[in-house]
Amino acid sequence: MTENNIPDQSSVIEELVARAIKGDGDAFGRLYDLHVDRIYRHICYRVDRNADAEDLTQQVFIKAWQAIGRYRKTASPFPAWLIRISQNLVIDYYRSRKSDVYDDFDNTAAKSDTNPEHMVENEFNREYIRKVINQLKGNQQQVILMRFFEDFSYPEIAAAMGKSEGSIRVIQHRGLVKLREILTKVKQ
Repeated sequence: MTENNIPDQSSVIEELVARAIKGDGDAFGRLYDLHVDRIYRHICYRVDRNADAEDLTQQVFIKAWQAIGRYRKTASPFPAWLIRISQNLVIDYYRSRKSDVYDDFDNTAAKSDTNPEHMVENEFNREYIRKVINQLKGNQQQVILMRFFEDFSYPEIAAAMGKSEGSIRVIQHRGLVKLREILTKVKQ
């Protein structure tokens, strides 16, 4: 419990997971509601079509429901477990298409902005960011995306990638240094 007797999010998630492991579909539904947006964003940065991202997101939760009885907190926190499932599905997605995982990094959901000038500018910015981030090594790409685009915490990234928090911070630092080098070259 946190101040004011309000449970923190992790204890709520742990309780829902415990109930879902016992077969409580409503508890798993709440877990879905809590994590679906984050998992979708994670996948959306990695696949080339929104419809594919939606399908993969649903597959993540289907696989999670099928495997919830095998989930163990000691292995990784529940959100990191979902990220690992999503990463495996994205890898399978690209293996079936014989493409590179990060070819089309950001085809996010359609924006509601209908101003043609803004649409062109937004597309240019997304394409520019995609090209710059694609120049990073695989782990650097993943950490930068998860930390700055998907708002994952260091412990969540570490658990999802099977590394220590210190390693994640080092990978992030090196990735940011490399991004700075790339951007400096572009400006010259």
